[in-house]
Amino acid sequence: MRAVIYERYGSPEVLELKDISKPLPKENEVLIKIHSTTVSAGDWRMRKADPFLARLFNGLVKPKRVKILGFELSGVIEEVGGKVITFSPGDHVFASCGLRFGGYAEYTVLPVNDLIAIKPSNMTFEEAATVPVGGLTALRFLKQADLKKGDNVLIYGASGSVGTFGVQIAKSYGANITAVCSTDNVNLVTQLGAQTIIDYTKDDYTKAETRYNIIFDAVGKTTKSVCKPLLKSGGKYISVTSSPKASPQDLQELKALIESGKGKLITVTEQKVDRLDQIREAHAYVESFRKKGNVVINIYGLDAGS
Repeated sequence: MRAVIYERYGSPEVLELKDISKPLPKENEVLIKIHSTTVSAGDWRMRKADPFLARLFNGLVKPKRVKILGFELSGVIEEVGGKVITFSPGDHVFASCGLRFGGYAEYTVLPVNDLIAIKPSNMTFEEAATVPVGGLTALRFLKQADLKKGDNVLIYGASGSVGTFGVQIAKSYGANITAVCSTDNVNLVTQLGAQTIIDYTKDDYTKAETRYNIIFDAVGKTTKSVCKPLLKSGGKYISVTSSPKASPQDLQELKALIESGKGKLITVTEQKVDRLDQIREAHAYVESFRKKGNVVINIYGLDAGS
């Protein structure tokens, strides 16, 4: 099979498309033929070893544990291990690969008890591949903060992968949403459900008069000390710089929300990459912090939509 490999840390140029052996599923694993994956912040940070702590996980001098990046995916189960009863060959699925990564390839194997579920019936492979990282991150943080109907929620970085899902999930819970974004993204976050917009290129969000039950930093660029004056008594500040653990039930909750007629989540995709050999350009773009929503890679070209 073809896969994008990296064997040293550095710029996008370290990513190389190679032919490698196709993996075989163990007794409790499934073999997935990948249709779509994405380029996330987790991917380029692992590639670049930024922060340096990534080297403690993946090798001080060069990558050892993870050599194929790709944090999330969608595809079709091609083979199941002997002890697998929850999935069958032919199932259309979406999944978070977690710290195994592995999405930048034509095939991968994942344990059945990981973050994997049947793909939402009303999404294409391309759309479904963008859900696990941004959707699960937003959902688990907002649930950790005990999001409730009527809460005032401020989302900083509302136009990115995590932020766009955060706005929609908070809306589905019945929260009052203030989105902080740039001028170019005002229309986007408004369409997603934010009632109040603060354009950080024109206004200082820390001067807002509203007090919030939850402040969610969806890009890791603020601090609790800066945001604390904006919180109500008992209010909570949450940031993607920490990492509460998602569960398979969270992925099922996202699937149900996506498939429901009310509060249906949509994915925001700004750029599509229709060949694995364009992965370097996609990484450079995501690393520039200029993307809106998600950047999708279709392993076999344009998504057929099934």
